[in-house]
Amino acid sequence: MGKVLVLNASYEPLNITSWRRAIVLLLKNKAEQVEHNGKYIRVDFPLPTVIRLRYYVRTPYKEISLTRRNILNRDNHACQYCGYSGEDLTLDHVLPKSRRGEDSWENIVTACVTCNVKKGNRTPHEAKMPLRQNPRRPYSSLYFEVNKHVQNGGHEEWQKYMIGL
Repeated sequence: MGKVLVLNASYEPLNITSWRRAIVLLLKNKAEQVEHNGKYIRVDFPLPTVIRLRYYVRTPYKEISLTRRNILNRDNHACQYCGYSGEDLTLDHVLPKSRRGEDSWENIVTACVTCNVKKGNRTPHEAKMPLRQNPRRPYSSLYFEVNKHVQNGGHEEWQKYMIGL
């Protein structure tokens, strides 16, 4: 039937769980339903797609490592200049390393080989190649999991809860 996004009491995404576990949390009054997809388990019980815990759960902050795989996931495996999504993607420094650009979440994007060569040793502004979205550090590793479900369709209502991720 599907997965359910679990929000903390503060509406921050905490986890993705099964619909069965979500139903148990609702029946035990530990969570409330925020959104549903119009499907029903019984005549009067809508199947949730997003629930919110009634109590706040503290979660330890975990640093997400800067790796090629994580950058590709953050950028949805697509060139941040032209939108191409294929096999031969590279990583590009927005401010080139030769100009004191560093290896950071805010300075590395996914680029196709053509755009990477075209941009060369310039900034996107100098090359007249605007970025489709500004690179940023993901706040949570849950971002990748939620984003995968949103991109594959079926969970568009989760998009508005990704702002804090």
